[in-house]
Amino acid sequence: MSGTVQVTPLDEFERKLAMGRRLIVKLGADPTAPDLHLGHVVVLSKLAQFQDAGHQVIFLIGDFTAQIGDPTDKSGMRPPLSPEKIAYNMQTYFEQVGKILDMNKVIVRKNSEWLSLINLGQMISLCSKVTLARLIQRDDFAKRMADHQPIAFHELLYPLLQGYDSIALNADVEIGGTDQTFNLLMGRFLQEQYGQDPQLIMTMPLLEGTDGVHKMSKSLGNAIALTDSADQAFGKLMSIPDAIVLRYYALLLHYDNEQCAQLQRSVADGSLHPMILKKQMAHAVVAKFWSSSKADEAQKNFETIFQKKDYTYATEYRLPVDFPNPAWIVDLLKVIGAVQSSSDARRLIEAKAVTIDELIITDFKATISWKSGMVIKAGKLHISKIF
Repeated sequence: MSGTVQVTPLDEFERKLAMGRRLIVKLGADPTAPDLHLGHVVVLSKLAQFQDAGHQVIFLIGDFTAQIGDPTDKSGMRPPLSPEKIAYNMQTYFEQVGKILDMNKVIVRKNSEWLSLINLGQMISLCSKVTLARLIQRDDFAKRMADHQPIAFHELLYPLLQGYDSIALNADVEIGGTDQTFNLLMGRFLQEQYGQDPQLIMTMPLLEGTDGVHKMSKSLGNAIALTDSADQAFGKLMSIPDAIVLRYYALLLHYDNEQCAQLQRSVADGSLHPMILKKQMAHAVVAKFWSSSKADEAQKNFETIFQKKDYTYATEYRLPVDFPNPAWIVDLLKVIGAVQSSSDARRLIEAKAVTIDELIITDFKATISWKSGMVIKAGKLHISKIF
């Protein structure tokens, strides 16, 4: 299928489609953060294609497995989430997923429905199906062992429990990013061990975040969340490196290889400016996942603030009445929400990415006498007018 990295095994997929029956197609997501982002959209869009073709899609919320935490791409143990945090993170999922899927046709399940009921005997039986040698074939486990980093025993259970989800749902197809390949294959393997027709797996490419290097992730601070405002999303989309703009066209707007090649040729021959290419992408993405009217407004605001440097529409922030004046620049950046920590502030200041009324701040220890109407810029996107 288009837009996929791999279908395993392809001949079985063709066989199941030829049967003419409605397939059960599963996508799981652990509620480890309250926001879904555009990286999740890549796999959700594939699920929507199955939905449009008349198959039964299941959006599985891993509320039980979130208490363990998927060790994928982690160099160390991920701290378990509390039930309260998991419940909080789940609250906004349905509205966000509804931007891509028809929620009237989606079955939403939680894996606590069956995993919380497994007794010790059943758990031992499940563990007996898989060898330790197989589990530590995972790239992240192997790397941590080579680096002499600890691996907690409960982390080894994660792929087994995710695989058991496929048994509980009797899934025909499971979708995920390429970083989930091991877990998806585990589901297929365990279904065979339990006498089920094994699911085929379909892996999607990973969307790079705003840094242009790492996969989009809230924990890496490079994500564009579906809960961001349209203005925030547009600004973040405009901040991505030029080198990955066509990736966004392909993975989020479903441009095919020829369409992307044509855009690349237009940039190369000078008939399409890279800024226009990026702006058209940002507008199209915001229009698709927010709304056309919000995309129009977000583009207008971006052009006004970032290109014309007219700060009339900058975010206004009223400082607390007891906020000191003058104030340490780091405290000022924190109180307006431009940074989360002193180290973030130092990084921006050392990069000469903090300005006050167009004056570059270079001293991490600087104190600022602030006044109403002052414009503070931090990084490429955060612009605030204080009063």
